[in-house]
Amino acid sequence: MSYPYQIRSLEQYHEVYRQSIEDPEKFWGEIASYFRWKKHFDKVLDWNFTEPKVEWFKGAQLNITENCLDRWAEIQPDTPAILWESNDMEEHHRRISYKELLFKVNQFCHVLKNNGAKKGDRICLYMPMVPELAIAVLACARIGAIHSVIFGGFSAQSIADRIHDAQCNVVITSDGGYRGNKEIPLKMSLMTL
Repeated sequence: MSYPYQIRSLEQYHEVYRQSIEDPEKFWGEIASYFRWKKHFDKVLDWNFTEPKVEWFKGAQLNITENCLDRWAEIQPDTPAILWESNDMEEHHRRISYKELLFKVNQFCHVLKNNGAKKGDRICLYMPMVPELAIAVLACARIGAIHSVIFGGFSAQSIADRIHDAQCNVVITSDGGYRGNKEIPLKMSLMTL
C-alpha cells in the first residue's frame, strides 16, 4: 500500500509542507481518508480565532490502535511490527509480527479490564525498554486509558511524584531491567513507596 505523503527527499518534504500550509483542510482531509473511523468527521477543520477555538475532525471518533495494528494485521500479518534487540547481545532477540502484536495487545487489554481499568483511567508504566512496554502503551490506548511512562532511572521520590501528579489508578511494572551492565530493580523501587 502506498501513501501520497511518504516523504522520500528534502525537496518532497518542502513541497508537502507547502501544501499543508496553503490548504490545511484539503491536506489533512486527504491524510484522514487513510484512517479507519468509527464515526466520520463532519468537518476537517473548524476554527475561530476571535474566541480562540480550533477543532480538527469535528464529530469524529476512532480508536487509533485499530489504525496502528488491526489494519496491518489484516493486510500484512507476518510483517515485523517490533524488532527488539536485547541489551545483552548473547540474549535472544525478538521479532513480533503485526498479527502477534495485535494478539498480545488484546490479551493485555483483557488483563487491564479484568483488574478494573477502564476508559479515562490513568495508568503509569514503570517498565524497561522491552516489547511489553509497547504492548502496554497500545493496550492502554485501546481501552481508552491514559498512560504515562516513568523513566526507570528515577529515584523513589521522583517515581512517587510522577504517580501522584498523574493521579494514576494503576501502576504497571516488571521485576527489573538492565541499562548497560547495571540491573535496575524496578519492582523493588515501587515497593519502597
